[in-house]
Amino acid sequence: MSAYYSLPMFESSSAQRLRLLAATCSGCGTLFYPQRTRCTQCGGTHFTEAPLSGQGTVFTFTKIARGGAPSEFDDQQTMTGSLAAGIVELAEGPRVIGQFTDWEGKELAIGTPVTVAMRRLYDQEGVVRYGLKFIPQDTPT
Repeated sequence: MSAYYSLPMFESSSAQRLRLLAATCSGCGTLFYPQRTRCTQCGGTHFTEAPLSGQGTVFTFTKIARGGAPSEFDDQQTMTGSLAAGIVELAEGPRVIGQFTDWEGKELAIGTPVTVAMRRLYDQEGVVRYGLKFIPQDTPT
C-alpha cells in the first residue's frame, strides 16, 4: 500500500507548502491552507497570500508501529521504529495533517505546542520529497 503523490502534483504545490503560505479569500476573509482556487464559503476566486507563523498545537495524533505506514516510509521505520502522525491546528486556525519528528523522549499529547520544520519525507520516483513535519515543544510543568 502506498500514498502515491505524482511528481508534477508534488512540484505544483511545493512552494506554498514549504514556505507556509496560506490564502485569504478577498470576498469573505476565510483562510485556507493549503491554498485553493475557489473559496468553499463564498465561492470567491480572488485570494491574497498570507504567511503562517509555523506554530500550532496537536489536535489529535497516532503512533504507527513498524510495518503499519505506507511503503515509502519503510526506510524511516527501519531506522527509527514507530512513526507519529496526526493533525495540528496552526495558530492561525487551519488544521493540517503531518508527521511528527524529534518526538522521542517528549510528551506527545493533544494540546502539545509544536513548531513546523522542513524535513525529508521520503524518496519517490528517484526524487527526495521534502515537506513539513511538526516538532513538539517542551511544555512547562
